[in-house]
Amino acid sequence: MNKPDQKRKILVTAALPYANGPIHLGHMVEFIQTDIWVRFQKLRGHECLFPWSDDTHGTAIMIRARAEGRSEEEVIAEADADHQRDFQGFQLQYDNYGSTHSDENRQVCGEIWKTLRDAGLVKEKDVEQLFDVEAGTFLADRFVNGTCPECKRTDQAGDNCECGHTYSPTELIDPVSVLSGTTPEIRSAKHLFIELEQLHDFLRQWTQSGEHLQPEVANYLKGHFLGDPDSKEGAKELRDWDISRPAPYFGFEIPDSPGNYWYVWFDAPIGYIASTLQWCKKNGQSLDNWWKNDAAEIHHFIGKDITYFHTLFWPGMLKAAGYSLPTKVHVHGFLTVNGEKMSKRKGTAFKAATYLKHLNPAALRYYYASKLGSKLDDIDLNFEEFTTKVNADLVGKVVNLASRSAKFVKDVGLSETYPDDGGLFESAAATGDEIAAAYENCEYNKAMRLILELADRANPYVENAEPWNLKKDPEKASELQDVCTVALNLFRQLVIYLSPVLPDLAEKTGALLNDPIVSWDQSKTPLTGTTVSKFKHMMKRIEEKDVKAMEEESKAEAEAAAAAAQTAATADQFNDSGQPMIDEPMAEECTIDDFMKVDLRVARIVSAEHVEGARKLLKLTLSLGGDHRKQVFAGIKAAYEPETLVGRQVVMVANLKPRQMKFGLSEGMVCASGPGGEEVFLLSPDDGAKPGQRVH
Repeated sequence: MNKPDQKRKILVTAALPYANGPIHLGHMVEFIQTDIWVRFQKLRGHECLFPWSDDTHGTAIMIRARAEGRSEEEVIAEADADHQRDFQGFQLQYDNYGSTHSDENRQVCGEIWKTLRDAGLVKEKDVEQLFDVEAGTFLADRFVNGTCPECKRTDQAGDNCECGHTYSPTELIDPVSVLSGTTPEIRSAKHLFIELEQLHDFLRQWTQSGEHLQPEVANYLKGHFLGDPDSKEGAKELRDWDISRPAPYFGFEIPDSPGNYWYVWFDAPIGYIASTLQWCKKNGQSLDNWWKNDAAEIHHFIGKDITYFHTLFWPGMLKAAGYSLPTKVHVHGFLTVNGEKMSKRKGTAFKAATYLKHLNPAALRYYYASKLGSKLDDIDLNFEEFTTKVNADLVGKVVNLASRSAKFVKDVGLSETYPDDGGLFESAAATGDEIAAAYENCEYNKAMRLILELADRANPYVENAEPWNLKKDPEKASELQDVCTVALNLFRQLVIYLSPVLPDLAEKTGALLNDPIVSWDQSKTPLTGTTVSKFKHMMKRIEEKDVKAMEEESKAEAEAAAAAAQTAATADQFNDSGQPMIDEPMAEECTIDDFMKVDLRVARIVSAEHVEGARKLLKLTLSLGGDHRKQVFAGIKAAYEPETLVGRQVVMVANLKPRQMKFGLSEGMVCASGPGGEEVFLLSPDDGAKPGQRVH
């Protein structure tokens, strides 16, 4: 770690939130982690810049805009306003918020592209790519799911599997378009590639130096992508990086390749530079002073799902283009809720906006800080623990020091000289370096533990001194002032250490003691002889009813979205993997005569079973009354277990033309609503309906 008195120049980034959906509490893990680190560095006196942006390009935005009858610019402008509203609600302190769909980003993309061309790193070749005939578009990786060709896991993304294997979407087994649910076809188009293998030696040295990446990340890259030249297996050849997409595509058209657009993973990280450029223009600074300066540090905070892009592609691009390389890439794990993946269906995919309606953002900032370490472990949001921890630690131990002492010295202020406290303040001041090291190394959980240990030492002092009893004896006024001076200084010291996590509490403490908290060094010297303002409430206890209200609203939002999916696009929602779920484009118009041909009947499910080799299908046998039965293959496997369906009545399209599938003959269709995946809800007839009865 740098010496405390050495002023540093630090640029910090967080992953750019995608403009196709709302901010949820999973996103907030990284954004709060980043904000804490930025605030800590500024508190230490360093020059720290946090440029940020919305990630706005790609097929998802294009499809959503088309479905909603709006322009892409309207969609991303709305997302920008919503995102920044949520960020400000959680007290995130960024220096510039831009968009990857900006003139600055187009400019920097063009400059970097030219350097890559000039360096001989770009090549062209025809690529077979999956094309969704119904949606009328080539499919980005995120819009294809299928079975991993390596480990055979089902329901995997279009470019990488949970097992760590990467591949082209065309290599997937049984690929399915997320846009329409249909099987895409393979079409050929010209693509542009960056030959990463030319940078292999540099990337191996940079990733394995032990300076820039966590050990587990470096080992992951070596094992899966780079190989080890000193081992028996030797080095692995890096695959060319496909950085273009053919029209139609929402993004920047490549100047020297008409009809082709830079892939979102090319221009999104360049958005870090473009947002910095916007800030520099506003503040009269040079971009090179941040991005081409060996004295400036660059720190990226990212989730482990985008490690590949930020540790191979990105440093390779920067190196080739002559930009500074990342000093450190800080990778974190995912958020689970009560030990499980976030799930809209279970009401646990909490939007940031929903949380802010019911609960204090400071509480979540502290809870996340108490969980976040320097490794890639997932962290769990357990609301019972959340409530207990916030109430006990912050309200019961930290704020309690001020609430039990400030009112007694409102009229006299703090003592002119700091009283004897048995070494409490001096000991806590000495602990400051250890707390600072924990913050610096992203070991926030350790920092919170050290701070609370100090609180556990400070509270007995107040309890033993009993200022509430000293107040009763006028002859002990001086002793009372001394006791409260110690209590408030120990409180202030804790708040200084907590201020990167709890900026609102720091601001209130500065107002109470008439001395704003602006520097880490304030923790080293007691505050004396100053006035004390009237004590005002600093932090509210978390109530179970407020947590329940948030959970219920989240469930209601999910139910409303599922209902709306029957008539409107739900492209602003996301599934448990964090991928957007996009409704199909509007189908061709039909007449009322066409619609009247559909024969909807009540059917009872008499058997349901898994289909071997099928990723989404269940095989259903439906009774329409008597011996009239039909076999149907339904894409509801992610939403229902077969045994829960037997005996249930559903609505089916009884006169649908039979379709021969590779798993057998499907003789109809069951009716359901929802955007897909786990969010599928079978339509049920009214109670008392009989199998075979027509539904009107």
